[in-house]
Amino acid sequence: MKRRNFIKTTAAAMAGLSLAGLSSSFIKNGIPYRKLGKSELQVSILGVGGYHIGDRFITEETSVKLIREALDNGVNFLDNAWDYNKGRSEEMMGLALQDGYRKKAVLMTKHHGRDPETARIHLESSLKRLQTDYLDLWQFHEIESLEAVEKIKTSGVLDFARKMKEEGVVHHIGFTGHTRPDIHKAMLELDFDWETVQMPLNVLDHHYLSFSQEIIPLLLKRNIGIIGMKSVASGAIVNEGIATIDECLRFSMSLPVSSLISGMNNLDHLRHNMEVARNFTPMQEDEIAALLEKTYAHAQGGKHEWYKDKV
Repeated sequence: MKRRNFIKTTAAAMAGLSLAGLSSSFIKNGIPYRKLGKSELQVSILGVGGYHIGDRFITEETSVKLIREALDNGVNFLDNAWDYNKGRSEEMMGLALQDGYRKKAVLMTKHHGRDPETARIHLESSLKRLQTDYLDLWQFHEIESLEAVEKIKTSGVLDFARKMKEEGVVHHIGFTGHTRPDIHKAMLELDFDWETVQMPLNVLDHHYLSFSQEIIPLLLKRNIGIIGMKSVASGAIVNEGIATIDECLRFSMSLPVSSLISGMNNLDHLRHNMEVARNFTPMQEDEIAALLEKTYAHAQGGKHEWYKDKV
């Protein structure tokens, strides 16, 4: 009974967050768009994950076709990172963004710079591979310890990031993390005007070390763009039969995210996920409660969210 009351209460709170969050700004090719926090950017509710498009099992031809098909059909938000597949992910995306496609994209990549020199090297590498002279969004990646937060605070890398923004090399700056909400809170306490935060948001997260419950309300208060990832917990939720891919995507999109990054390594996955986005309607309170009840036991201890609490 206590659990059911808890789920009912949190379902109501989630439904309230969704209503208080970002409604669609407009629709393009059937894909809803939302404003990215305090920025001027409008991004598709579905984003193309950068890791999978550089996987060694996907050909260059398929990778380029997937990215261009997404951009041609209303998905404009592209995710990447300087270290994905040893740079191949950025190289594939750079090829896809030729022939005028760069203008169609809101391009984001991430770095592991905890000091100015490392950040500079990563930024220069990313720009070269992506074949662009600017990034729409540049994010500090995988902030997964309080020690990393302290180094970012004291090394001068934040001043370097501000300089890159002033020079127009990067237009907006954010950070990502997978492990614990308290580390996100420490980053938010730094003296920096964060514009985006990326984090795991799924039906299991709601029950264990929950970013949706602990971090989303803070971001909404500061009008920081919310980017979701790991909507299927790296595949575990679907592979274990906990919930369907459609349930996972719709649940995460029902949160006040600007965009949900989805890893897709073939055209069938892309087309299916775009169809989910086109048909998206926010989950109602009773739907949320039923899904949270169904997934509660699977979430305990974080056994399917291996990336959490790993420090």
